[in-house]
Amino acid sequence: MKSSPKLRLRPLGRTGFAISPIGFGAFKIGRNQKTKYSAAYDLPSDEQVAELLDGLLDMGINYIDTAPAYGTSEERIGRAIAGRRSEFVLATKVGETFEAGVSTYDFSAAAIRKSVERSLKRLRTPTIDVLLLHSDGRDAWIQTQTEAVPTLQEFKQQGLVHAIGLSGKTIEGARQALEWADVLMVEYHLRDRSHESLIAQAAARGVGVVVKKGLASGELPADEAIHFVLGNPLVSSLVVGGLSLDHFRANLAAAQQASIGHD
Repeated sequence: MKSSPKLRLRPLGRTGFAISPIGFGAFKIGRNQKTKYSAAYDLPSDEQVAELLDGLLDMGINYIDTAPAYGTSEERIGRAIAGRRSEFVLATKVGETFEAGVSTYDFSAAAIRKSVERSLKRLRTPTIDVLLLHSDGRDAWIQTQTEAVPTLQEFKQQGLVHAIGLSGKTIEGARQALEWADVLMVEYHLRDRSHESLIAQAAARGVGVVVKKGLASGELPADEAIHFVLGNPLVSSLVVGGLSLDHFRANLAAAQQASIGHD
């Protein structure tokens, strides 16, 4: 990896992966319709995507979070950095798709299998490092009333997926997922610490924790938010979206400061 030797990677639970404390949320490289961002933005060109992703890998940011719901994100990642596949830990999701400006959810076994096959092709990879259920808020229902969990377990047994888990919305859903998940993606920030005890429970069971919306969708000052989230040594990585390498350098510097004393 072309990164600083001083970069402190964090273990992702029991998965065997060591990941950067700042992860790249790849939403903005593939979708700018029906977003939750306050400001509009143009999608970057293929050349800009390649420059961004290469730059992130070069600075040591090795965790990339994408999803079929992120428009053309998976395809663009596949085109841009397939030649550097061994340098990063790739996470994508199943359950939600976004096509023709509309999100749809399907947690059936058939839909999940089709989604994984499509993601492998788009990402130009033989395996997915982390595969998460992309919850629509019905965390418990998805896990108990659909074929989603056994289908993910099947992919893991087949070796097409290394680690499985849940990107959910509720504490109860995350707690339920501790029974089968390798990784949990949860919302956690200064204005919402409701998952804090769950993060500790996950760590005690060897389940990796990746944080989303750690900056409260841009409402919190970046340095303060990053120091809070990554000041918790049980958090493996904070996923941040964006299109500026300078912003990621600043975020990574803040992350490294937050990591001091937590090696």
